[in-house]
Amino acid sequence: MGAVKEGVMDWSKGYSASCYVKTVDPDSWRDVDKLDIYSGSIKRSEGDLAEAASLDFTNYDQVAERWIRVWMDVRQGGDSGHVALFTGLATSPSRDISGRMSTSSVDCYSVLKPAQDVLLPRGWYAPAGAEGAALVAMLLGVTPAPKVVEEASPALTAPYIAEEGESNLTMARKLLEAINWRIRITGDGRIHIEPKASQAAVTFDNIEYDAIEPELTIGYDWYACPNVFRAVQGDTSAVAVDDDPDSIFSTVSRGREIWMEESDVNLTDAESLQAYAIRRLKEEQNVVYSANYDRRYHPDVNVGDLIRLQYPEQNIVGLFRVTSQSIDLESGGRTSEEAERYEA
Repeated sequence: MGAVKEGVMDWSKGYSASCYVKTVDPDSWRDVDKLDIYSGSIKRSEGDLAEAASLDFTNYDQVAERWIRVWMDVRQGGDSGHVALFTGLATSPSRDISGRMSTSSVDCYSVLKPAQDVLLPRGWYAPAGAEGAALVAMLLGVTPAPKVVEEASPALTAPYIAEEGESNLTMARKLLEAINWRIRITGDGRIHIEPKASQAAVTFDNIEYDAIEPELTIGYDWYACPNVFRAVQGDTSAVAVDDDPDSIFSTVSRGREIWMEESDVNLTDAESLQAYAIRRLKEEQNVVYSANYDRRYHPDVNVGDLIRLQYPEQNIVGLFRVTSQSIDLESGGRTSEEAERYEA
């Protein structure tokens, strides 16, 4: 969650909102000075940096990099909330001057940017048996953002050696993939290193929580969807086959095999090669069913989180994983979102 304060908000109901920016002291990670913005957007994705912001200021006089935090104040009847939407590194702005009025557009990077800009020493390696999350936290130590490791993580079953041009961030991403964990960044800039989501954060429906606008786009991109997956680790391989007659992707339903292979798979101590192949086949099949829609902002939903959609009249029912978000600051955090089916 992105640091919600004051009152108890019912996010399933409507609210009014306004946004502004505070500068951030990188040593204490606390707010300092207030800056006014007149528009902007925040984009979240599954890319290396996870999120970014584009903000439009009036009379922005800073020419050096600095840390900033985007806040949204919300009101709902007698209740109010103070929600952090984004914390990151603001770069030098572009300026438009009209008479005495000066407007500036500022691109902002996520709290992971410092880790992207630092290259690992030649020969750096993560040893087999090391706790993956602890190494990720160490690699991200170059950013001032607080790091939170939620629990003890799986150990690496193989060493990872830095390649040429390897940054702290690219290596951190490799280790996370190896242990099947993720990075989740909250609005106040905290970096949570944790297992991937396994339960729905929120349920959206047309009765109790109708926050999604009526227009939804559903995509079925299943032409190249695999029904056979081969995982290769050294001289060993494991094959997972979908031969379920009730599955529209299966070898039975389609009458043919569509293969996908991953080589040099590195497993954690908690997963067999066969279990990995089964999991990856399911993930590849989930990707083909996606939903695009606009909704009211909710602080508990970020990229990588699971949500439950219950719209039976539109035949949209089940668990979905959020893959991208765009938050419009002018319209009180109106969120354009894409999610892929996680399970039916």
